[in-house]
Amino acid sequence: MSEKSKTTAEIQSASESVNTSRRGFLRQAVAGAFGAAAMMNIVPAGIHTNAWAAGSDAPEITEVKIGFIPLTDCAPIVVAAEMGFDKKYGIKIVPSKEASWAAVRDKMVNGELHAAHVLYGLMYGVQMGVGGKQKDIAVLMTLNNNGQGITLSSQLKDKGVKDGKSLKRVMENENRDFTFAQTFPTGTHAMWLNYWLAASGIDPVKNVKNIVVPPPQMVANMRIGNMDGYCVGEPWNARAIYDKLGFTVATSQDIWTDHPEKVVGTTAEFVAKNPNTARAIVMAVLEASKYIDATANRAKVAELISGKAYVNAPKDVILGRFLGDYDNGIGKKWKDPNYMKFFNDGAVPFPYLSDGMWFLTQHKRWGMLKSDPDYLGIAKKVNQIALYSEAAAQVGVSVPKNEMRSSKLMDGIVWDGSNPAAYAAGFKIKA
Repeated sequence: MSEKSKTTAEIQSASESVNTSRRGFLRQAVAGAFGAAAMMNIVPAGIHTNAWAAGSDAPEITEVKIGFIPLTDCAPIVVAAEMGFDKKYGIKIVPSKEASWAAVRDKMVNGELHAAHVLYGLMYGVQMGVGGKQKDIAVLMTLNNNGQGITLSSQLKDKGVKDGKSLKRVMENENRDFTFAQTFPTGTHAMWLNYWLAASGIDPVKNVKNIVVPPPQMVANMRIGNMDGYCVGEPWNARAIYDKLGFTVATSQDIWTDHPEKVVGTTAEFVAKNPNTARAIVMAVLEASKYIDATANRAKVAELISGKAYVNAPKDVILGRFLGDYDNGIGKKWKDPNYMKFFNDGAVPFPYLSDGMWFLTQHKRWGMLKSDPDYLGIAKKVNQIALYSEAAAQVGVSVPKNEMRSSKLMDGIVWDGSNPAAYAAGFKIKA
């Protein structure tokens, strides 16, 4: 156990005796409550803003600035702030709209942001000093699974491209550079794009030109012909179809069903200095995530995040895939059971060690890491399982028994975290 985890555990233990009755009450009150309204009906007036702000559990910082990028999966941060889930735990979340993932990284590292809605892979890149200055970081929880995609241009559709195999054929027959965009070199979208291209027999290092474009700018860049395709989160894949500029060739859940995506990220220094605040953030976002995952609430959430202050996209463009209603833009429509999920009975938010380790394997696969790191040791340091588990217990959310999980990706290869070095080295296409 790290010193940071020990500190958190000691704080929890020391405060237990003076908070037992209050915590018991909160657990009963929160269990089964999906919305802020339900909680407000349970807790007497006047306690709402102070329910978690007394004694040794009082947040060290009460106004918390959390960065986000305009994407559908920023929803838990927005909902926690707009619907008052934050106030129940003695904090005020101030969402801060940022221009790019590089800006999120820089502001998080230098302390301008207390925490952020951020790419899983970006966090591990910062931890390893890849693509920027090294900084010890902390993953507090996972925000969502699924809900990203790969969009190809309408020009490729007109040439008969409909999947990876047909894309490879067209690329082999045309003597030009093919340009694909992702949102950050070590981030999730870069890894999904690389994985999909490689599984299709296309080397993402040797066979394509790879560029970085901030998510909200993807559609505009495709409109002016700057790229053949891109990988990004929703709603910017759906928006390309809405604007008749492209089509969805693959969803991220096609690549890895229930894959890890965004996290609530911060620095290790912030958690060490502000463990109560970090715990309060997790509790507020957990409740928001549970609220969002109730299908009946999704239309309201889509309306909320569609505004200019947040995603700045038409509600209908957001809502379709938010509900699992997919249209790939070339004639296929389906109800996807693996649409973007934020809670899923507590399976989504748990910061599995194997999830963090997977991004390290891909950074090694693509030459960003020159040697194998201590995969498990780094994940144990970064992913704040002890702190998350404490927060989850207070809001009645169950915690998985295993800190690792097993998944089969699109190429049939199983990832379970058991032998990460062999896994990273075992791919046919790699840097």
